[in-house]
Amino acid sequence: MQSSLQVSGIALALLSAPLFAQENGPASTEIASCLAAPVLSQSDRSQFSKRVDAYVSNHMKSGGVPGMAVAVLKDGRVVHAKGYGLANLEHRVPVTTKTVFQSGSVGKAFTVMAVMMLVDDGKVRLDDPVAKWFPDAPEAWRPITVRHLLEHTSGLPGYPEDFDFRRDLTDTELYELIKAQPLKFAAGDRRGYSNLGFVLLGILINKATGMHYGDFLQQRIFAPLDMSTARVISEKDIVPHRASGYRLLDKEIANQEWVAPSLNTTADGALYLSVEDMAKWEAALHCGELLSSQRYDQMWDRLRTNDGVQKPWGFSWQVANVNGQRLVEHSGGWQGFTSNFSRYPAEGMAVILFKNLRASDPLEPTRHILEIYRPELSVAGARVIAEVEPSVAEFVRNFIQRITDKTLSSEMFVGDAGDDILPYSQQASDEFRSFGSLRRVELVGREELIHGSRMVDYRLSFASRQVVLILGLNPRNRITSIDLRR
Repeated sequence: MQSSLQVSGIALALLSAPLFAQENGPASTEIASCLAAPVLSQSDRSQFSKRVDAYVSNHMKSGGVPGMAVAVLKDGRVVHAKGYGLANLEHRVPVTTKTVFQSGSVGKAFTVMAVMMLVDDGKVRLDDPVAKWFPDAPEAWRPITVRHLLEHTSGLPGYPEDFDFRRDLTDTELYELIKAQPLKFAAGDRRGYSNLGFVLLGILINKATGMHYGDFLQQRIFAPLDMSTARVISEKDIVPHRASGYRLLDKEIANQEWVAPSLNTTADGALYLSVEDMAKWEAALHCGELLSSQRYDQMWDRLRTNDGVQKPWGFSWQVANVNGQRLVEHSGGWQGFTSNFSRYPAEGMAVILFKNLRASDPLEPTRHILEIYRPELSVAGARVIAEVEPSVAEFVRNFIQRITDKTLSSEMFVGDAGDDILPYSQQASDEFRSFGSLRRVELVGREELIHGSRMVDYRLSFASRQVVLILGLNPRNRITSIDLRR
C-alpha cells in the first residue's frame, strides 16, 4: 500500500526571532545574542524552500515514505522547516514541525553530551576505567575507559543475536547481560559500533548523578534549551503529536514491531524528538552552549586506535571532510523510524531529518538538501585539486576494478576497515557495474594525517553516475577507512 503524500505545515523562516516562536522566548540571552545576525533574504528562502519541497515530494513518492520532517538551519537560525506526508496512516494525521519522531541513534549524541557535561562538572573523567564505576566488572573490562565507550572502541558487542526485545529488563538485568558478552577485540584496537556500550553509559550516568539518564537530559539540556517535546520514549504516556512508525513487509507498509517498554528507555537512542526541538539543539551547538570549548573539541576530534590510525569518527559522531569543509553527523534507525543530523560547523549549515519508515535511508536526502543550499558541497560541485601522488590514483582505479570483479581481499585493509564492504562484495559489485565504465578519477580532497597516513577523496565519473570515494590510507596504501558519497 502506498501512502498519499499530502504536504502540511508552513516553512518557518525567521527574520527576527532566533528560534521557533515560543511564549518563553529564546533559550538563553547568550544564544539570542549569538543568533542576532539575519541570514537569508525572503526571496532566497522562498526559492530554496520550493526546491526542497520538490525534492522531498519526489523522494517520498519513489521510496513509499509515509511521513517526513525537515529543518534547515544557517548560523543557528531556521531557514526552512516543514512537515511532509502523514504521521499516522490510519487516522490520516499530517506531519508538522511539531510531530514527534523516535530518534534512533541520533539520540546517542545527547548521551555523549550528558557524559561530556559530567566531565566538565568534574564528576567523570574520560580516562576513568569503566571498572571505577562498575567494581564487579569482568577482568577483561579492566583496560576499558569511558573514552572507549564514547568512541565505540571498547570491544563490547551489539545486542546478541538471540536477544529478546519483547522482554522487559531492569538496568541491573541489562548490566548482567552486558557483562556476560565476550569482547570482540581489545579496548582501543578497533572501532566496533556498540549499542550495549551506550546502554552502559546510561547506567554510568545514573551512578554519577543519582538520576536516570533521561531525567539528567531533561534537567540539563531539554529544559534549559526549551526543547519542550524532547523526552525519553514512553508507551504508556499520552504524547501529543506522536508519529506512528512503519516498516516494509513484502513491499507493503506495516506497523512497526513492538519492543518491550523498558528497552525504549536506554541511552543508546531512545528519545522522542521533533525538528523544532532539534533546531534549538543545533542553535546551542552553533553557539557553543552547554559545554566548554575543550569538550566540544574532544567530542568531535577524530579517534585514534592503539596503532595510531586515525578514524573518521569522534565520540559516536562521524567526522569527515567534504570538499574541504568539515562535516559532523549522526544517523539513526529504530523500530519504524530513521533519522539524520548533519552539520557543517564552519559553514554554519545544518540539516535535520526524520522519517517514519524504518528501511528508508536518511543520509542521501539529508545530503541532497544540504547541496540545494550549498552546491559546492555536492559531488559535482567538488573542485579538482592537483594530484601529488599519482600512484594513489592508480590504486583507486585498481580498487574499483577489484570491487567490480569481486576480488577484494582482507590484505587490502587495516583492522576493521574492510567490514563495511567485504561481507557485501556482491552488492558492491552489482552497484558499481550499474554505473557503467569508469571514465575519470579526480582528486577533490586530501588531508595529511599522523605518521604518514592520509585521507583522500576521489571523484569517480562513470558512464551514468558520479560518486566520491573517501579512503583513509596508511603509508603502505592499506585502507584504514572507507566511505562513498553518492
